[in-house]
Amino acid sequence: TRMARVRERELHASLAALGVTEHHLLGLTDGTCAAAPHHVIVEHLADIVDVVAPDTIVTFGPDGMTGHEDHQAVSAWATDAHTLAAPEARLLYATTTEEFAQAWEPSREAFDVFLADGLPLRTPSRDLAVELRLDADAVDRKIVALRAQASQTTGLFAALGEDRVREWWSTETFVEAHTARARAQAWGTWRVAA
Repeated sequence: TRMARVRERELHASLAALGVTEHHLLGLTDGTCAAAPHHVIVEHLADIVDVVAPDTIVTFGPDGMTGHEDHQAVSAWATDAHTLAAPEARLLYATTTEEFAQAWEPSREAFDVFLADGLPLRTPSRDLAVELRLDADAVDRKIVALRAQASQTTGLFAALGEDRVREWWSTETFVEAHTARARAQAWGTWRVAA
């Protein structure tokens, strides 16, 4: 479809802005990840992980960050590929903090990307494995990368303004996957309207 081609081009532009020179596309379109054959995707990712031999793997948590079923599927794939191909590697799940959730709340009505109950997560600072505060140059690159994915982010920037997006996404936070799994719950999901 046309949108799939647009999203692929946007992804390439976004990765280029971040300086990512090696990436592997799975050939799936937005909104179809949860329906993809789990074991086939996991085996494919495990092959890539085996070649790359990472010391750390970063993915969404089981909540999918926003509750999006594609993000939840990616989390499950990455977690299972980690177990299969690199169990000794560190596995980190992206999360949000109490501070982020409080700052986001006034904007929920203007642009709500957290559409499952219990989101955004309110992870206590003491439970974070990594809290990465980006410098101005890194945030600039991140903003360019986000804007490169215009079909997904134009509404975000229009509703919130670049200054607010820059402020909120200048810190990235992660928990150890084994800690998050110990507190696992069933997450609601939402789907992109076809």
